[in-house]
Amino acid sequence: MRDMTDILISGGGVAGLAAACAFGATGFRVICVEPNPPVTAEEASGSDLRTTAFLHPSIPVLDRAGLWARLEPHAAPLRIMRIVDAGGPEPTPRVIKDFDAADLSDKPFGWNLPNWLLRREMLARIAELPNVTFLPGIATAAVLTRASEALVTLSDGRRLSARLLIGADGRDSLVRNALGIPVKTLRYGQKALAFAVSHPIPHENVSTEIHRSGGPFTFVPLPDRDGMPCSAVVWMDHAAEIDRRLSLSDPDFTAEMQARSCDLLGPLTRISRLTAWPIIAQIAARMAGERTALMAEAAHVMPPIGAQGLNMSLADLTALLDLATESTLGTPAMLDAYHRKRHLDVQTRVRGIDLLNRASQIGAQPLRDLRAATLDTLYSLATLRRGLMRAGIGVR
Repeated sequence: MRDMTDILISGGGVAGLAAACAFGATGFRVICVEPNPPVTAEEASGSDLRTTAFLHPSIPVLDRAGLWARLEPHAAPLRIMRIVDAGGPEPTPRVIKDFDAADLSDKPFGWNLPNWLLRREMLARIAELPNVTFLPGIATAAVLTRASEALVTLSDGRRLSARLLIGADGRDSLVRNALGIPVKTLRYGQKALAFAVSHPIPHENVSTEIHRSGGPFTFVPLPDRDGMPCSAVVWMDHAAEIDRRLSLSDPDFTAEMQARSCDLLGPLTRISRLTAWPIIAQIAARMAGERTALMAEAAHVMPPIGAQGLNMSLADLTALLDLATESTLGTPAMLDAYHRKRHLDVQTRVRGIDLLNRASQIGAQPLRDLRAATLDTLYSLATLRRGLMRAGIGVR
C-alpha cells in the first residue's frame, strides 16, 4: 500500500522548504522530507549561521509562497555592493568601487536574512498549509520512476507515489544519483568561514567584498543588535589557512580577522560561533529526469560570491511553478521545458562565478595589480557597470 501525493520534495533545507510553501500555496498536495530536523534558534547547537541575500527578482516567488510578509520585518536591505581591492604589498584598500542599486531602480539589490531564521519562518508558514506535510528526521532511501509516477521509499519504510519528485537534497543528491544524472565538479582547494560580528561603524546597508588573495572577505549587513551595527561575514581562503584559523585562540583569530577586514568597519567583535565548509562549483548534466526535477544544490553549486546561490534556487522554483498545472505536473513536456529554461542560465552563472573566484584567489603581486586595474576599468564604463549589475541580480 502506497501513500499518494502530487509532489514529494526530497530535502528540507531553505530551498526545499521554500518549494513546499510555494507549491502548497498553489494548492498542490506536498510532502517534504528532511533527514536533519531544522534548527530554528540562533543559539541552538547546529544552527546554520550563514545568511542569505534575496535579490529583488526573488521576492515575487516568496510572495507567492506567502513568505515575504513574514521575512521582510527581519531583513536588512542591501543598497550598495562595494568591491575593495586590498591586493597591494600591504593589506590596505587601494581601489574601492560602489555598485549602487539606485543606478537601476528605487529598489535595493536585495535583503539579507540569517538562514536559521528563514527555516523558522518557513516552518511556521508550512504549519498554516493543510495540504503540506513536513517530515523531519526522515530521508529518501530509494527512488524508482516510471512514466506515470515516481515511487519513493523513505528511511522509515514508508512508500510514496508522487506525480512529481523534486530533488532538493544537496550537492550529493540521492535523487540525482538514483536517476543516473552525472555532474561536473570544479574544486578550488578553498573553504569558507561564516560568522557574525558587531562593529562601531555603521554598515549603511552596504555589502562589502574585500579582495586580497585566497578568496574574498565579505561583510553582509544584518539588523542592529543591542544598539550595535552587525554584519555577517563570509571569509574564503585556501583550505589549510581556514583550518589553521579554526585552531587559533580568540585573540589571535580576532587579530587576523581585523587585519583581513582592512579596519573598514572599525574593531570587530565576533558574536557567533564559526562554521566552515568546502568550496566547489558543480553543475548537473540535466536538471530533470523521468517524473523528477532537480533544483538548488542538487542541480548547481557555486562559491558564495555575488549572492547567486539561493537566488538561482528560487529561479528554479519560479520556473517550476510557472510550468506546473494540474494537467502538466511531472509530464515529459513540463520537465523538458524546465531543463531548457534553466540549464543555460545555470551554466552561464556558474562559469561567471568560477572566473570571479579564481581572480579572487590570485596571490602573485603582478596579477593582483592587473585585477585592481581591471576593476577600475570596468567600473569607469557606466554602461558596462550597469550591465554587470543587471546580470548579477538577474534583471534585464
